[in-house]
Amino acid sequence: MLAELSVAALVAAMLISCATRLNVGVISLAFAWIIGVLVGGMPLGDVIGSFNTGLFLMLVGVTLLFSQAQLNGSLDRLAHAAVRLCRGNTGLVPVMFFALALGLASLGPGNVATAAMLAPMAMAVAARANISRFLMAIMVGNGAQAGALSPVAPTGIIVNELMVDIELGGNEFFTYWSNAAAHAGLAFAGYFAFGGLALFASRFGADEPRAEDKRFEPRHLFTLGVIGVVVIAVLFFGTNIGMTAFTGAVVLAAARVADHEQSIRNIPWTPIIMVTGVGVLIGLMQETGGLDLFTAALARFATADSVTGLLAFLTGVISVYSSTSGVVLPAFIPTIPGLIERLGGGDSLGLAASMNIGAHLVDMSPLSTTGAICLAAVTTSSEVRPTFNRLLAWGLSMSVVGGLLCWICF
Repeated sequence: MLAELSVAALVAAMLISCATRLNVGVISLAFAWIIGVLVGGMPLGDVIGSFNTGLFLMLVGVTLLFSQAQLNGSLDRLAHAAVRLCRGNTGLVPVMFFALALGLASLGPGNVATAAMLAPMAMAVAARANISRFLMAIMVGNGAQAGALSPVAPTGIIVNELMVDIELGGNEFFTYWSNAAAHAGLAFAGYFAFGGLALFASRFGADEPRAEDKRFEPRHLFTLGVIGVVVIAVLFFGTNIGMTAFTGAVVLAAARVADHEQSIRNIPWTPIIMVTGVGVLIGLMQETGGLDLFTAALARFATADSVTGLLAFLTGVISVYSSTSGVVLPAFIPTIPGLIERLGGGDSLGLAASMNIGAHLVDMSPLSTTGAICLAAVTTSSEVRPTFNRLLAWGLSMSVVGGLLCWICF
């Protein structure tokens, strides 16, 4: 009975996260306690034993470091410098925002924080340069999404931890580059197909007014230098991501180049609680056999030949309405070993890549966080509704496009 209840709880948590503003991590913790302790009589220590302390510390450390960099204006200066490089070529501006979003998200802030930082400036530049807000949105948004699975970004940390748990560790760069390549290919295809090519023949004269206010000061250079050292230490010397980021944050605080207390308040606690809370419920499913039931349900609708496309489509559809990193991937990635066994074979890494790509491609829908951030940055009232409609069509179509792409590639 506990197995069935745990599966029902996961499904209920997904539905509640789609229909309400309640934090799905808190809901998952409550469900895990009710089912595991009150109904199942399990010790509380066993139920909460799957709370991933290492993941929690990694997410807090990374987001604290980049919260400081955002508050003191370092990342904002970097964005303005990148736009000035375009020198008025209209067609290059969205391309530059894609590259900037990809680079920033990959360095550590992740997709949501990067989109939130760049989208307002990107849409302001689009208005001055007469660039379609939809074109700008798919470039800056997909750029941020392309960097989502960087080994040092929050979502990448989450996914890589999940893959280690199913013995797929060591594939961090394949996970990152496969997702980045899918987003880059589709973003540029959309950009050129929907009018981006014509923009290269025009110019605009709004090379970021008041540029003198956006020059790099010593505190900005020092902040970016500390971030660079952290990234190098993690990527080339194998240091722990969370502990290295905490150390970098301490250095910035000691140097008084950022408001440390405000940075702590600005940590995105909601997704951190979401991810770790759902992890406890997934752990209970593993303990009670619910994960086997969930895997069996997925296997009924797939074959070894079609499973990659089906999983990309399914994770995409659910991710339109629910959290990709907090709900969808923590629920689906642990099912991979069971699916391989039930289907009589398959490529575990291909299944993981299909889930990752399918779940992320749809996030340009205005019903998802990245798409919503881009839409909210549109300040011209006459452009809001058309941009909403086009982003919605784009995001929903990506569930089908992602399914076909992953079926072909994996």
